[in-house]
Amino acid sequence: MKRGWVFQHDNDPKHTARATQEWLRKKHFKVLEWPSQSTDLNPIENLWRELKVRVAQRQPQNITALEEICMEEWPKYQQQSFSKPSWIKFAFRV
Repeated sequence: MKRGWVFQHDNDPKHTARATQEWLRKKHFKVLEWPSQSTDLNPIENLWRELKVRVAQRQPQNITALEEICMEEWPKYQQQSFSKPSWIKFAFRV
């Protein structure tokens, strides 16, 4: 990683495992401290959740239907779907 960059990950067990932590330390990665069970501020996670909800509502019955539904739903996203949730301004209040 470039100098001055900070690596961020959620606190998933595979990220907090001793072996992972040691590897990051040996490679001199600076890691952002992130509280467990914190609100997910990563926009792609919110996007995946929204797609999952839309697909579940259509109840695909097989893998082919799942693929077709995903291909239909994905283009429906507009730029506003990627905007920050309204609560995000409160997440960084001090």
